[in-house]
Amino acid sequence: MNLTQALLASACLFFTLVSHAAKRPNVVFLISEDNSVHYLRHYGAEFGAMPTVEKLAAEGLTFNHAFSNAPVCSVARSTLATGVLAPRAGFQYHRKSALANLPKGLKPWTTYLREAGYFCTNNRKTDYNFLVSMKEAWDQSSNKATWRNRPDKKMPFFHMQSFAQCHESSLHFPASLMKNEKTKTPIGQVKLHPYHPDTRTFRYTHARYFDRMSVVDQLIGKVVANLEADGLLEDTFIFYFGDHGGVLPRGKGYAYESGLHIPLVLRIPDNFKDLVDHKRGTRTDGFVSFIDFGPTVLNLAGVDVPPQVDGKPFLGKGTSARELSSRDEAFGYADRFDEKYDLVRTFRKGKWKYVRNYQGFYPDGLQNNYRYRMLAFAEWRDLYKAGKLNADQSQFFERRPAEQLFDLESDPHEVKDLSSDPRHKDMLVKMRVSLRQKVKSIHDLSFYPESHMAAEALGDGVAFGRRHAKEINQLVAVADLSLVPFVKASKPLADALSSENPWERYWACISCAMHGEVAKPLVPAAKKLLQDENLMVRVRAAEFLGSIKAINPMPTLVGVLNQSESSQEVLLTFNTIAYLRDHIGYDFDLAPVKLKVRKGEYTRRTDYLSKKGKL
Repeated sequence: MNLTQALLASACLFFTLVSHAAKRPNVVFLISEDNSVHYLRHYGAEFGAMPTVEKLAAEGLTFNHAFSNAPVCSVARSTLATGVLAPRAGFQYHRKSALANLPKGLKPWTTYLREAGYFCTNNRKTDYNFLVSMKEAWDQSSNKATWRNRPDKKMPFFHMQSFAQCHESSLHFPASLMKNEKTKTPIGQVKLHPYHPDTRTFRYTHARYFDRMSVVDQLIGKVVANLEADGLLEDTFIFYFGDHGGVLPRGKGYAYESGLHIPLVLRIPDNFKDLVDHKRGTRTDGFVSFIDFGPTVLNLAGVDVPPQVDGKPFLGKGTSARELSSRDEAFGYADRFDEKYDLVRTFRKGKWKYVRNYQGFYPDGLQNNYRYRMLAFAEWRDLYKAGKLNADQSQFFERRPAEQLFDLESDPHEVKDLSSDPRHKDMLVKMRVSLRQKVKSIHDLSFYPESHMAAEALGDGVAFGRRHAKEINQLVAVADLSLVPFVKASKPLADALSSENPWERYWACISCAMHGEVAKPLVPAAKKLLQDENLMVRVRAAEFLGSIKAINPMPTLVGVLNQSESSQEVLLTFNTIAYLRDHIGYDFDLAPVKLKVRKGEYTRRTDYLSKKGKL
């Protein structure tokens, strides 16, 4: 080789190295809807083979502890799209009754990718609870969106694709289907969850859901094949994960592991393996949540992570396998799901799971119309009413304690509550304090009823929470009086019932309802609140008094329905009515109800309550 040839070779090598250094990875999200770890062979299930996903894992990294933060679509996806904890910003209710603004200066993280030169496509689900310009967030968002549409084939891209073939609706089948359509998964070999009754309906439903895994896997395989055909596979990080928990009863919509613990598999491309401090084909026990996904993609792309987000990167420059493996905490939240209200916060640290049921007098099984379209759900309730369930299977339909503690290593399905076991008192207190600090630190907006939050906070929920931090902390303190023996809680509860702050009165009533019968000495104070100027205080007072049968609560509740001009207030009132009718035994007549509002999720309740029989 002469001098000229040597110089040319050196120049070519230099420009090749510069080109590779300037190149940025592509990222693809492939999402199976309504799908927790419990239905994949890759995570230890006896069925649920997904060969494509398992191959991705062999060429990448499996996360043993990935969480969606919320157990339902719109809240989980809003968290995913922003990197912000939903109760901090005000998009924690499913379905949205009002859209929240993002915190000042924050955009969906795909917008930052686009500003950095990425082509961003979504096929096709969005389901956001916050205000967003789709033209700002996505180059394309439709069932035809693909990276193949980018104007310059050298552009890096982010592509997100959802697969609804395993959505909850896939289990809304008629009884005749169980006779006419056999499952590929043998129903006799399915291992049922311990809280499910062993019936043919449950076995068929469980087996059918295992079958859906192979359908989704085939579709994922087609996307991977397209990347390979385009010569992009080794330039592309592929994330496969579920959008929240699985859809068998007590999964989606509930803040147990069955609703929050998702599969996450990441394929590491050869050309960018230096961005990942893990060997291919390995697993990590490090905890990651949806709040971390956006920051991770931005970090892989070399884009600054905005300071307003709650998550942090777990891949890319500045991260390490060792640091990731040290992460062992996850925070979860469940609020309203369609017409069904609840307020649950969870904190997990390692094998320990703490559940705070702020309205634990509501059973998990409180009526939700969409849930009970599933034959297994309806059968489960029928068996409970007939007294044919054991203790573990009955829990779903009974009131819950204010707090629960689970050892997930010995009790992965969360049926053995250790909160009252003196041997675990220290751990209970530690976890309680951690969760209390968390809800205070994020200025959790759910300590106001949804109606107040929608009217006052959604312009900028984060800023509102910051301004009202002192008040929220006080409401947390009143709520936590339900954790104190009544003999110690009675005086501060009495003070809160007569507080000038309506939201302290509101939470005092809820805490009284959590104490139940022992709170009877506070009945006279609570009765005064049946005429409270704040309609939501009236509802909670009637709820407490009705739950212990101190009064007939229905006249007060009908009065609130007829007076309110807020769809959220009406919906919350109907939630209380459904609870008191179905679980305490009061009669309810819809005829005297003359609503002023004409739109809202409350129509699901009126449809249900108009039926003569209690479903």
